Amino acid sequence: MREMMIRPASKSDEVALGRLGAALMRQHHAADPRRFVQVDRPEEGYGRFLVSQIANPDSLVLVAERDNEILGYVFADVEGTSWRDLRGPCGFIHDVYVLESARRQGTGQALLRAAIEWAHSRGRSQVVLWTKSGNEAAQRLFATLGFRDTMIEMTRDGEASQP
Repeated sequence: MREMMIRPASKSDEVALGRLGAALMRQHHAADPRRFVQVDRPEEGYGRFLVSQIANPDSLVLVAERDNEILGYVFADVEGTSWRDLRGPCGFIHDVYVLESARRQGTGQALLRAAIEWAHSRGRSQVVLWTKSGNEAAQRLFATLGFRDTMIEMTRDGEASQP
């Protein structure tokens, strides 16, 4: 078995990225179907979306690959000051997903480290990400890399009972 490598995604990775992005979408939807969207055939849409970001100089899509198999990906970008989010310029990691068979082997950590390094190389000292509540394994990984809790998203669906 060859060593895992982190590399920029290419158009030829669209199908693999679509599968991984769809798995991420399904994972979130299964945890809270009222909050997270699920669409028919998300593989096509997600793959198309991720490869559309490759040419954007303010976005990053990397894949982890070993023996010609895509094990995971990370999608990030650099953003300016956000008055809406009350934060300064930062790198923002939108997605990180690793196949179950490649977890706990350093794949996610390598993808995240590469995204953090990229954000720093783009002049962003702060890197932000969101994590699904209840995803303790991911939150432990993020904490290992120096991320700290800063926000809790709360969602209200439809008509709620008044106390």
